[in-house]
Amino acid sequence: MAEDVSKPVKRPALRFLSPNEWRGLSLISPAFGYAILMLAAPLLLVFLLSMWTQNYLDLDTTLTFANYREAITDPLYRLLMIRSIIISGIVTVVTVILAYPVAYFVAFYGGPRKSMWLLLITIPFWTSYLIRIFLWKVILGYNGVVNSSLMGLGLIEEPLTIILYNANAVVITLAHAWAPFAILPIYVALSRIDTSLLEAARDLGDGPVRRFFRVTLPLSMSGVVAATLIVFIPTVGDYVTPRLLGGTNGLMIANMIQIQFGKANNAPLGSALAVSAMVIVASISIAYVPA
Repeated sequence: MAEDVSKPVKRPALRFLSPNEWRGLSLISPAFGYAILMLAAPLLLVFLLSMWTQNYLDLDTTLTFANYREAITDPLYRLLMIRSIIISGIVTVVTVILAYPVAYFVAFYGGPRKSMWLLLITIPFWTSYLIRIFLWKVILGYNGVVNSSLMGLGLIEEPLTIILYNANAVVITLAHAWAPFAILPIYVALSRIDTSLLEAARDLGDGPVRRFFRVTLPLSMSGVVAATLIVFIPTVGDYVTPRLLGGTNGLMIANMIQIQFGKANNAPLGSALAVSAMVIVASISIAYVPA
């Protein structure tokens, strides 16, 4: 009697890995173990530390949510958290809006010199981040380049005080610092667009503006989403730029976390603030990413 081939062949639920699977597992194991060791383990330690309390120089390891209650209820911490989200959101919007035209030009009009344009985009990486912050401090200062130029042109009679030691200076500096990180993913998304789709839209009567909003922008949204997350997530935790350029009105939650770990000698509260900020940023990022 012939074997019924219509019935699916049952395979054992548990089986040994094939040689290729073992080889692949051995290749990813070092990187995976390194990621667990360097990323997951410190996060777990920070979370555990946030459940303890600091009594002067003694660390009480009794588990408690007192630090989280203080982080949520204290008006100062709420203000800094909200300010951090707002500043990072503005930085993200400004950076992506400025980065998109640059990426668009390189992708569609760069021609054989795309490599040169990409090299120019990465030039800010050639200098230290701290040096760039001090350069912006010189540019935006009371007697800096901007004020001197505006006074020389007769546009203002006295130096402006709204461009340094406030949130405006933080936004300007962070937008410049993170612009290359926004340009590159948008460029990659734009360079993958099939130009025949743009030609078809043009043949069907779409003008440049309509063709951009109906074809180019939707097909490049993956790069825009990536650029948004790349800029938004790290800028929430930036503390160097607000410390040097923000003044009292530009400080963010990361500056308070640094104070708690340093001068205040309250690492558990600093850990609770850090975990709270991480949870809020992760929630916003997950809500932003389209399904």
